Amino acid sequence: MTLSAPAIPFVKASACGNDFLIFDGLHAPADLAAFSRSICERHQGVGADGVEWLFPASDADVQARLFNADGSEAEISGNGTRCVAAYICSEQAKEKVVIRTGAGLKTCTFTSRNNNQYEFEIAMGKPEVGNELPIKLVSREVRGIPVSMGNPHYVIFVDGFKPNWQAEAAEIGRHSDFKQGINVEFVSPVDKRNIDARFFERGVGETKSSGTGSCAAAVASIVTKKADSPLRVHTPGGVQTVRWEQEVFLRGTAQLVCRGEFFV
Repeated sequence: MTLSAPAIPFVKASACGNDFLIFDGLHAPADLAAFSRSICERHQGVGADGVEWLFPASDADVQARLFNADGSEAEISGNGTRCVAAYICSEQAKEKVVIRTGAGLKTCTFTSRNNNQYEFEIAMGKPEVGNELPIKLVSREVRGIPVSMGNPHYVIFVDGFKPNWQAEAAEIGRHSDFKQGINVEFVSPVDKRNIDARFFERGVGETKSSGTGSCAAAVASIVTKKADSPLRVHTPGGVQTVRWEQEVFLRGTAQLVCRGEFFV
């Protein structure tokens, strides 16, 4: 059977269960938001948390524009950036990959490879940490630490994860205090070197992992003296390591899952 419909090639990658579709910007349609929303749909599309569109950059190996599953554009994804680095390393032998994101230049240092799984440490930049901020919800008041990793986060410490934590996180994300929305992290400290975290991201919802979210969770834990650097962040999708030495460094894996074509 011959398929005559026009098709756009893509690569799918996953970083600790946080999955992304990677496209060459050469194939970018006029409406990136609508296309990204369509292909991220998990039943009639390919399915992903977001799309990384790659374009040439004069000051980096590549420019990556991130679109969330709902079609909104975001500044950066730590996990998405790592997926892009894995894709670049699969095409070219590189020890360092510099990626221009909406949150600035990010250098990904290659540390190891096992077949189609790559590990990198990314220099994520200096975090901006705010004072504890109370938020009034319908059922209760929560207190969290605002952290910016080039994108906004709100970190709440908990003793355990309630069955309805996603609904509460969604309410926080819609709160009027956050005009541009916010990524929400619930964090349960384990000991000085380990925390458990859950993520509810702008434009996506619950995700199995988050790179910038892991950084924000670790920074908030260190600032409040609940943990020390380096710190292992345990998530439903896997473990990432965050160390904070003025700049934050994020270490974790990214796996190239498949190549394909999306019919348009």
